[in-house]
Amino acid sequence: MRRDISSVLFDLDGTLIDSTEAILYSFHATYSHYEEISPSREKIESLIGYRLEDMFEILGTGCASPSEYADIYRQNYRKVHIDKTILLPGVEKAVEKIASFAPVAIVTTKTGLFSRELLEHFGIMKYIETVVGSEDVQRHKPHPEPIFEALERLGVGTDGSWMIGDTCMDIDAAKNASIDSIAVACGYGDMEVLRKCTSNIVKNVPEAVNLIIDG
Repeated sequence: MRRDISSVLFDLDGTLIDSTEAILYSFHATYSHYEEISPSREKIESLIGYRLEDMFEILGTGCASPSEYADIYRQNYRKVHIDKTILLPGVEKAVEKIASFAPVAIVTTKTGLFSRELLEHFGIMKYIETVVGSEDVQRHKPHPEPIFEALERLGVGTDGSWMIGDTCMDIDAAKNASIDSIAVACGYGDMEVLRKCTSNIVKNVPEAVNLIIDG
């Protein structure tokens, strides 16, 4: 059994939670607010994991800046994020399990506020020592800054630290921070793309946790 675990960092959307319906609702409501046609489900889902302002920059904004679209999005997201988000199967027990071995953090491009609200709602915030959200750093995944911020808050180094996420942004951030990583196939990352950035891919978070603990 592996004992040298310094910390475990989790992405949120597509890794611990399925927030697809809340995200799609909020994008559609935002474009409707500006009387514009919303991008397709496929285009939106392909960008989940990017910072919200960057998603709007890529998808396009006609009437205002991406940051203004993001503000409208968050107003709509707040209305539905609890009701339209689910915890992925096995996540609660897996997070509880790994938290008995090492400190746990969330590293996400979602705001820390919404992240903590969801984690509290699902009853797993008690296992998580800190949440690094989009507002906590200047540079976002795949830049290593969010990971370094989490490690600093946890008071641990890179050796023995792990990142678990569902996209290449998570995996590349881990590589750039020189920590180990595991990709999960349960989220938004395209499998062909994931295979190009890592060979360390498992089905879901429970499998990732078992791999870290058992080696």
